[in-house]
Amino acid sequence: MTPPCRSRTKRSTSRSTTLVERTSRYTTIVALPDGIKAEQVTPHLTRSLLGIPPKLRRTLTWDRGREIAEHHAITTETKMPIYLCKPRSPWQRGTNENTNRLLRQYLPKGANLRTFNQADLDTIAHELNHRPRKTHSYRTPAEVYADLLNSGDALTA
Repeated sequence: MTPPCRSRTKRSTSRSTTLVERTSRYTTIVALPDGIKAEQVTPHLTRSLLGIPPKLRRTLTWDRGREIAEHHAITTETKMPIYLCKPRSPWQRGTNENTNRLLRQYLPKGANLRTFNQADLDTIAHELNHRPRKTHSYRTPAEVYADLLNSGDALTA
């Protein structure tokens, strides 16, 4: 699992975060309608992580931000270790940065995220997950993710 990243605008207090499974590039976008303080992010993030099958819920890498201050609570609830990147080191989160670049085609910088609810973000994630990727020999993240779920051992994929 690669790190979530928040999308922000100057005019909006609404945020979202992305969760990207690293092998398949399968993306989940989580609305953060309550803000990005740790106590507001933790329940949304925990709920989303618990929705991922345990065999694919291995680790989470996050940039250093106040919103992840309760990472021990998330780890306790999800049994998923969380690693924090070094400050100003986006290359440690390459898959997520690339996914956020694709996400900008749907949510450009400055977009008012208050106009998007979780269903809208799910639709965008669905489109990203059904978009063929060169890195997968033009298979979609959804196809690769399904293969991981059906494989006997997700760690060998």
